[in-house]
Amino acid sequence: MDEGGSRIRRRVCVHKRSRRSRGVLFPAPAAAELVPREEEEEEEEEMAAGSPRRKTGGAQPVEDNDSEEDMFGDYDSFAENSFLAQVDDLEQKYMQLPENRNHDTDFATENLCSESSEQKLSITTVGSFTELKTDEHAKNQSGHEDVCIERGADLLYEFPSSQVLYFENLQNSSNGSGDQSAKERNWNTSSHKTVNEELPHNSIEQFQQIDQASSQVRTSSDVNRRKSLKDHLKRTMTGNAKAQTPIFSRTKQLKETLLSEEINVAKKTIESSSDDLGPFYSLPSKVRDLYVQFKGIEKLYETTQIIGMSATLNNIEDLQKFLQAEYYTDQFRPVELKEYLKINDAIYEVDSKAENGITFSRLLNYKYSDTLKKMDPDHLVALVTEVIPNYSCLVFCPTKKNCENVAEMICKFLSKEYLKHREKEKQELIKNLKKINSGNLCPILKHTIPLGIAYHHSGLTSDEKKLLEEAYSTGVLCLLTCTSTLAAGVNLPARRVILRAPYVAKEFLKRNQYKQMIGRAGRAGIDSTGESILILQEKDKQQVLELISKPLENCYSHLIQESSKGIQTLFLSLIGLKIATNLGDIYRFMSGTFLGVQQNILLKERSLQEITVESLRYLTEKGLLQKDTILTENGLIQKDVIYKSEEEFQYSFHITKLGKASFKGTIDLAYCDILYKDLKKGLEGLVLESFLHLIYLTTPYDMASQCDPDWMIYFRQFNQLSPAEQNAANLIGVSENYIGKKASGQAIKKKVDKNIINRLYLSFVLYTLLKETNIWSVSEKFNMPRGYIQTLLTAAATFSSCVLHFCEELEEFWVYKALLVELTKKLTYCVKAELIPLMEVTGVLEGRAKQLYNAGYKSLTHLANANPEVLIKTIDHLSRRQAKQIVSSAKMLLHEKADALQEEVEELMRLPSDFPGIVASPVEKA
Repeated sequence: MDEGGSRIRRRVCVHKRSRRSRGVLFPAPAAAELVPREEEEEEEEEMAAGSPRRKTGGAQPVEDNDSEEDMFGDYDSFAENSFLAQVDDLEQKYMQLPENRNHDTDFATENLCSESSEQKLSITTVGSFTELKTDEHAKNQSGHEDVCIERGADLLYEFPSSQVLYFENLQNSSNGSGDQSAKERNWNTSSHKTVNEELPHNSIEQFQQIDQASSQVRTSSDVNRRKSLKDHLKRTMTGNAKAQTPIFSRTKQLKETLLSEEINVAKKTIESSSDDLGPFYSLPSKVRDLYVQFKGIEKLYETTQIIGMSATLNNIEDLQKFLQAEYYTDQFRPVELKEYLKINDAIYEVDSKAENGITFSRLLNYKYSDTLKKMDPDHLVALVTEVIPNYSCLVFCPTKKNCENVAEMICKFLSKEYLKHREKEKQELIKNLKKINSGNLCPILKHTIPLGIAYHHSGLTSDEKKLLEEAYSTGVLCLLTCTSTLAAGVNLPARRVILRAPYVAKEFLKRNQYKQMIGRAGRAGIDSTGESILILQEKDKQQVLELISKPLENCYSHLIQESSKGIQTLFLSLIGLKIATNLGDIYRFMSGTFLGVQQNILLKERSLQEITVESLRYLTEKGLLQKDTILTENGLIQKDVIYKSEEEFQYSFHITKLGKASFKGTIDLAYCDILYKDLKKGLEGLVLESFLHLIYLTTPYDMASQCDPDWMIYFRQFNQLSPAEQNAANLIGVSENYIGKKASGQAIKKKVDKNIINRLYLSFVLYTLLKETNIWSVSEKFNMPRGYIQTLLTAAATFSSCVLHFCEELEEFWVYKALLVELTKKLTYCVKAELIPLMEVTGVLEGRAKQLYNAGYKSLTHLANANPEVLIKTIDHLSRRQAKQIVSSAKMLLHEKADALQEEVEELMRLPSDFPGIVASPVEKA
């Protein structure tokens, strides 16, 4: 009996030690999993029979218990009001009840476990003292073990579920025998029938004999059992108090385990093969495998949905096949949209059931004066005044200049009553527009905004667009004259949409564009109805009738457009990312693209395979790719040509240094060679007296082709250059003589690259902008729209960053690295150098940065330590929310920089991994 008691207690100690020592990394195993199979069966037989061997002493010492914390929480006292005293009182009260005296002692123990759970305890051993022989008792026992496992798992609460599942799998695999452990875990929840099937016949007979004898000894052992339990709890608490804290770093051990797992997952993901090539080239399969492994989700696509919606796609079946998606269509529109055509004074409603597709609706009754008829032949004033100011209206115009003219024209014939509509909000809008433009305001907007009208096109700056869009959305502005770009992106609904003409610039309107524009009218939740009116001349009537009745245009893949430039860029990315490196994989990838789906329609003269081979040959000839050597039956050879055989699908490509530079810098392959030559030529005589030469190298090539210089302005700006800057222009290939002849209108026989001339002109614009940092003054000086200048500045900053990454991959261009870092910052913020640190803070623009700088806040450190209340009093028009945002953003940036410096310090102080005499850890080897 003493031996049995010792055995049970040893089992408890082992369980506690295992739970605490492994609890840092793994969920706690059940106690039964840590006991050998033969010993556990013997103990279960003894406990099921209620053997008195469990009540006697002879317990082994618990010096091995290394639990870091008391497993009873705050109940660590042996005083009268301690937890042990409460346990004893609970047992005494329970056993004094008449109906409970004749019951099995196991029920009292079960209540004890419930009380322990209320005190936030996790005692797996309580259930192990009282094995139950019925199914109901077995379920209770199983429930206690589940609680214990959850407490162990709490140690990993802050980690992803994938890591927790990994730890569980690793724990299960580390047990002595997986099958036996599974049987042991299933023992407590299985029925007698299942147990009888798994155990030998003689063991079943032993259990039956023990069950018959157990009822004779239960009553006499009740008191001894309670004493044994109390003694056991005391010894356990004493062991916890004496246990020493482990000296190993659990944080380090946990980090190493997590890092090792991430490395293994990455290796398996790269090495694993998949049959699902699809539109994303097997990525869905790999994601699905990871979900199954770590999340236990086998049907990923039934739990994750991506929904795409469009009202202007016709050949949706091709897109459905490409995306491997389900297709649903419906003609229902929450708000009815009525389409009208206006010819002269008559308005016709679009009716698909009518013979000509239209039916007469009404005549315009607006009284026009002779002056108004000349200025407004299309009756725009009559159409918009039917809606505004109570409802909103959009007028789409063919060109940007027409937008401004129409807005001014409408304002001339509106009554003064429109000035009173939300007058205060309009004045606030004008004030905000001046504020963001350093006191400047477009004269057209100054005249139209008080009447609730404004224009919207690419000539506005992004800040101006934002303010005007917000004012229109809130009803402060009731009419916008805009270009077709507003229809595709910004969600600005209206009660009525008017199309000034069936043209976009000089091109006739397409069905998709028409649907996009009129789709702005009658939005659900905003308007109860919507209508569109297309104004047309008699000469365009037949084309318009075809426009409103024909189906939508099909969408096609653009990979084949522009001399296969899209395919070449795609192939460079595929090989650079090592998604596909041999011809066979690249061709299979192309078969899964939208072009592959539409190859029978788009590829009439050449097959997809031929285009793939030609594009790879082009990239190889340009030095962006290189073919690997392959081993054939005749030995090691270099593939200089592409053979049309099965063997061609086996050889591989790798990216060259130039290709890697183009890939990392996302340089357009059409300009890759030109950029390389320009940078190479710049090394021969780079002029660093000013930023002009560097700005030229970072001026976008694609914008130069769209530029049309004003030669008088060009000549004037050229003469204002310093001798060193003029020398830089001569090195680029543009002379003063050439610009002078163009300005005077003289004929020039010498051929000069037009792109170089235009690019230098744009460089003058950017150079002037960096010096003056005022878009409005530069706009007037070069007679360019301020929106275009802002677009040029943004594109130049982006391209400068691309050129920087391009140079980082080529050692010969090392000199450009430091220079382009500073230039990119200047182009990004376009402010004086002292304001750049303040511009990094969220919510700080140029005007606010100047205010802060003048108030003495000249660095991030100043802002991070500023008091928001003081900022409110010091800086004009600064709200409390903005002040707090500025201070918190500055603190965050300062902490990020401090952390980066700390990492550098740690990296410098860290002992090198290849230091002689140091053995690499398993994680480092992995």
